[in-house]
Amino acid sequence: MPIRINLLSETLAAEDMRRRDPVKRFAFGGAFFVALFLVWFSSLVLEHMLATESLTQVQTEIQTRTNEYSHVMASLKKISDAKDKLAALQLLSNSRFLQGNLLNAFQQTAPVPGVQLMHLRVDQAYLYTEGTVRQAGDHTVPGRPPVAVEKVVVSIDARDSSPNPGDQVNKFKEAVVKQAYFQMMLDKTNGVRLINLSAPQTGSDGKPYVLFTMECRYPDQYR
Repeated sequence: MPIRINLLSETLAAEDMRRRDPVKRFAFGGAFFVALFLVWFSSLVLEHMLATESLTQVQTEIQTRTNEYSHVMASLKKISDAKDKLAALQLLSNSRFLQGNLLNAFQQTAPVPGVQLMHLRVDQAYLYTEGTVRQAGDHTVPGRPPVAVEKVVVSIDARDSSPNPGDQVNKFKEAVVKQAYFQMMLDKTNGVRLINLSAPQTGSDGKPYVLFTMECRYPDQYR
């Protein structure tokens, strides 16, 4: 029986051992895990980039909404201020002092014999007081609002040339006090008062007379 000798057996055995070398297998395994890690890390980087882009979009949208909100609030404040001014103008229009009503009231005042109106003066003044604010934390809070006080005083210069000059002064005052307009409009306390009465004088016609001044005071109006 012939004997077969494989002269390459040692070489083949060495090659097989080289292929089964644990170091090489570890190197292949390490390369695989490194590749797997790089893939995982790349996915994280991609997710981070997408999240950053999404965050930027959200922040941009928030900023846009914030600007729109600020614009809306500013517009609402302007509307509120305009409404307040309109309401104040309507109040002023409804309660303003009318010269025509005053003159009409004097025309309807019961005449007093011997008394002649010489001069009528209307003093209308406005005293403005600034509003106040107070500090509450890091912002200010409105306190007392600004106010304007309207003061109206009507001065009447008249002449009493009755047979006994001066006797008709109080009667003229009573006629003014009893007139419906003045009863409704004038101050309830000392609304009409005598502030000046001259000594008897003689006119160019030789008749005696006295000059007197009366004051009609209206209640203060707060605007």
